[in-house]
Amino acid sequence: MRNADRMKYVYGIAALATIAMSAAPAWSQANPDPNAAPNPYRLEEGWAKQPMGRGHGSTIGLNVDRDGKSMWIYDRCGGNTCENSKIAPLNKYDASGKVVASIGAGLIDRPHGLFVDQDDNIWVTDGGGKKGHTVTKLSQDGKVLMTLGQPGVAGDGPNQFNAPSDVVVAPNGDIFVADGHGEKTNARIVKLSKDGKFIKAWGKAGKGPGEFDVPHGIALDSAGRVFVADRANNRIQIFDQDGKFLAEWKQFGRPSGIWIDKNDTIYVADSQSSDKLNPGYKQGIRVGSAKDGKVTAFIEEKKDLGSLEGVGADDAGNVYAGYTGAMNLKRFVKD
Repeated sequence: MRNADRMKYVYGIAALATIAMSAAPAWSQANPDPNAAPNPYRLEEGWAKQPMGRGHGSTIGLNVDRDGKSMWIYDRCGGNTCENSKIAPLNKYDASGKVVASIGAGLIDRPHGLFVDQDDNIWVTDGGGKKGHTVTKLSQDGKVLMTLGQPGVAGDGPNQFNAPSDVVVAPNGDIFVADGHGEKTNARIVKLSKDGKFIKAWGKAGKGPGEFDVPHGIALDSAGRVFVADRANNRIQIFDQDGKFLAEWKQFGRPSGIWIDKNDTIYVADSQSSDKLNPGYKQGIRVGSAKDGKVTAFIEEKKDLGSLEGVGADDAGNVYAGYTGAMNLKRFVKD
């Protein structure tokens, strides 16, 4: 091969490599310490007023209302389950931390995932029980608009779920469900149309690309990519909306909750990292960019709290943390 031809060949290979790398989300961290990002937030003591007549309960779901400042909070009816309870599991908090609406009493057994869509409809997952293994769409006043799955029936068919953990809805109305919570439940992502018709599912139990071990949370970025909190595999997996694997990110820890705002800031709650389960990582909320995967802030978990599974943020950038073990709700504001 002549030298000129050889150089053209080398440059051509380099160009193809550059194109291939740019096709998937990339990330780079200057500091390999996963806990080194600064914490520009402070805990706002006493922000959340308790719902009337009860405590917070295991707080698992947090999502900002479309007004950008109110927060919908999904907890387990003042305890760790809503079975046989008449307490409303969904409470809307205004910016001052006051509860201004309560809905969903008697509808849910085991609260888990929560999403507020662009039309202000509220979507929740119910992880089990006689009413559970379902995804329910509610209006802001608590009217049931749609129920997906078969109440009380666990399965892996096109109209079934088994311990669905979370749900997110795309701008075009397509529904994505993180279906499964370990312990021989499902381990897949289910895609449905806006009217609830099954489109496809992908994934199975395992540790490889496109496989899951507790798909505990799900979110979409502005490009429409599907981010899955693959908790027991210590990673976030990223897909296109047809289920094509794009990337995995481990820099956000062992993810229990995941939220991406309209500016593609990603918030990830890590409730389980330890020397045994995810060595080198501390528990807390990692904040970064969904575009390049860089972690820019870290709110470390404190000993007096516990089981930080829910995470969300309002348009002002205040960060909300839901605790299942400690049964609490906290807000962090920037200094």
